[in-house]
Amino acid sequence: MPLQDLTPQLRTRLSRVERAVGLFIAVATLLLVAGFAYYVYHTAERKGWFLTKVTYYTYVEDAAGLKAGAPVKLMGFDVGEITFITAMAPDDEHNVYIEFQIQSPYYGYLWSDSKVRVAAADFLGNRFMEVLKGVNGKPTVREDKKTVLILTDPAKNLYEPVAGGKKPRLYGLECEESPALTRRLEVVVNKVEQGLPGFLALTNKIADVLATSTGMIAHVDTTVVNANTVMTNLAVITANLRDPRGSLGDWIIPTNIHRQIQTTMDSANNTFTTASATLTTANTNIATVATLLKRSLEDSAAITSNLNAQVQANSTILSELSGLIIHADEVMQGLKRHWLLKDSFTGQTNQPIKSIVVPRVGGGK
Repeated sequence: MPLQDLTPQLRTRLSRVERAVGLFIAVATLLLVAGFAYYVYHTAERKGWFLTKVTYYTYVEDAAGLKAGAPVKLMGFDVGEITFITAMAPDDEHNVYIEFQIQSPYYGYLWSDSKVRVAAADFLGNRFMEVLKGVNGKPTVREDKKTVLILTDPAKNLYEPVAGGKKPRLYGLECEESPALTRRLEVVVNKVEQGLPGFLALTNKIADVLATSTGMIAHVDTTVVNANTVMTNLAVITANLRDPRGSLGDWIIPTNIHRQIQTTMDSANNTFTTASATLTTANTNIATVATLLKRSLEDSAAITSNLNAQVQANSTILSELSGLIIHADEVMQGLKRHWLLKDSFTGQTNQPIKSIVVPRVGGGK
């Protein structure tokens, strides 16, 4: 139905609906644009597009597991990202060149003694890059008002603007790289493959040992069955040994020998008792004799002492006895020569002993 055929009332209503739909579309468009703008701003803020960034570089041996756009971590935080990866020239001493950006304010943690560490991230061969906080060096970046300065000569403590010149200035950090996990696993697998023949030989030896052990166990079972009889016999023997009059005792010492041994032991005991009494009596008698002998010796000592005293008191008694004997001899000689008694003496008399001391004249002392 053409628009001209509509009544004025319908055309008025239709124009109102068209204005409402146009207004709704305009509002929806504005909301969509505002939402998109907010999303872009939030994303830029989250990714640090409005923050100041400083670019660093390093060298690695292998770029496996690393890619541009991968985050760079510091103390567990995402502080930047890898921006560029390329291979070095064939004649260069380094293999791979990597550039990465660190955003504000985290570049303040990086000093001249900071390092880059590349480590395995998962079991799929991916790796991540992490910068280490400096300790004793000099700050790599310094902010002077609104100008960002980067360290160009640590020895002279010289800083220059990052944006100075045609290319922004970069600062290089030393890298500590660990091999990718897949490479480590490959090394482990190679070692396992090298040691597998020896392991299989060992398992074969173990199987042989187990087979031998099975045969030995069968022999041990037979031995145990035979040993049961021996153990039964030992139990009977030990039961007899526990009896004071057991079979072993009767075999070693028969009953008649036991009686004789008992009689001999009683006789020896009686003899020992008698000998003990005799020794006691002899000990008493010896003590008495020793006491009497001691008294006799003491008396003898007293007599000899008195005799010694008497001899020392009468020192001339020997001289007087000698003179008495000489005078007696002279008297006897005179009697022999006397005419009246001459015939009474027959033979010759003994001559006086020459050893007798001649008395002094007058016979005095």
